[in-house]
Amino acid sequence: MTSNLANSKQALWEVWERPTTRLLSIVVVTGLAGGLVGAAYLGLLKLVQHGLWPTHWSLAAHLVVLVVVGAVVAGLTRWLGSPSDVELLVDDIHVLGGAEDLRSLRSLVPVSLLCVGAGGALGPEAPLVTATGSLGSWIGTRARLERDDLRVVSIAGMAAGFTVLFGAPLGSALFALEILHRRGLEYYEALLPAVIGSLCGYVVYAAATGVGLEPVFRFPTTTEVHLADLGYGVGAGVVGALVAAAFTYLCVGLKRVVGRVPVDARPVLGGLALGGLAFATPYALTNGEVQVEHLTGVRVAAATLLLAAGMKLVASAVTLVTGWKGGFIIPLFFIGFCLAQAAAPHLPGADRWVLAAGLMVACNVGVTKTPIGSTLVVTEMAGLALLPSVLVAAVVSLALTSSVGLIDSQRQRLTGDEEPGSTS
Repeated sequence: MTSNLANSKQALWEVWERPTTRLLSIVVVTGLAGGLVGAAYLGLLKLVQHGLWPTHWSLAAHLVVLVVVGAVVAGLTRWLGSPSDVELLVDDIHVLGGAEDLRSLRSLVPVSLLCVGAGGALGPEAPLVTATGSLGSWIGTRARLERDDLRVVSIAGMAAGFTVLFGAPLGSALFALEILHRRGLEYYEALLPAVIGSLCGYVVYAAATGVGLEPVFRFPTTTEVHLADLGYGVGAGVVGALVAAAFTYLCVGLKRVVGRVPVDARPVLGGLALGGLAFATPYALTNGEVQVEHLTGVRVAAATLLLAAGMKLVASAVTLVTGWKGGFIIPLFFIGFCLAQAAAPHLPGADRWVLAAGLMVACNVGVTKTPIGSTLVVTEMAGLALLPSVLVAAVVSLALTSSVGLIDSQRQRLTGDEEPGSTS
């Protein structure tokens, strides 16, 4: 009996010691932890929004709120250090396999909660994904993984963060893989682990919050796509590329202007600018998630939608360059959605939901270079029947923006002679 028990323990230990088994076990732990962290982060965000959200204030009063939040952000940044971001995490994953430590999250979490919760024009996706990706790096480091395996676990952590927000597990996994590069998915060995991490995060988040297995947006399901929709997909790709280029170069130009302002004053300036833009249209504020939900069920004048898209683009760029933390994926989705809703009634044979999905993806792909991930995220929201036309829009946008880049750390995977410590 004792001998059989000892043999069973030895067999289990040998299974655990297999590299593949051990790596996948760590990926599962990372995904589960990412789901819990995502639930906690979004729960805290709701608490902050309860007090600071723009709908709770008049425009003038909220202008004061934004300026005060900007001052607090500047203070937290000076006290806790510069917050991390997705761009730094992407660079660390390429070079080191993952984030060096969790210390930068000490400032990223409170700063991003304030920035997003107060109605800044960026979304929670970048801080959340940075947190879950860094958590994956920490878990992998504690497990003494080698650099290549550490990279796989870090990507799985990112995938868990994306799926918590988007509610689209497969699209989120591919999004996490593609955002590391400018021309497609290159860390192919991380594909299955990213899917596993994404699914684990998805299940844990749904169970912890009780929100159900639903995506971030819910559109009317489209069951039939026509040949004309493929043509409109090409047009959506062109327009999305123009939006992406405009956003990228606006950010570059504003960075040069803001670079002349003292660092501590930039968040305050950002709050003042955001509050001022809200007087042109309230759609300038917030990342656009709730606004898309509202616009899905109502009809709004084309001029209002075009103004909303334009102001969201400007507000997102201002928020980004003045030290307010957040992500630009959801704002880009919003811009594409508004442009589609404004244009569809004036285009013969155009379906407003097919066009909306195409433009949302095209605007985002032009900046993030995530054609497959973005396509799957949006079609998981609006129905897979849209896949052909949306994919056309994504590919066209990617092709037209190949020389336009906002995430500087995106690159090809390192070859053997480029790896850290290589002597060749």
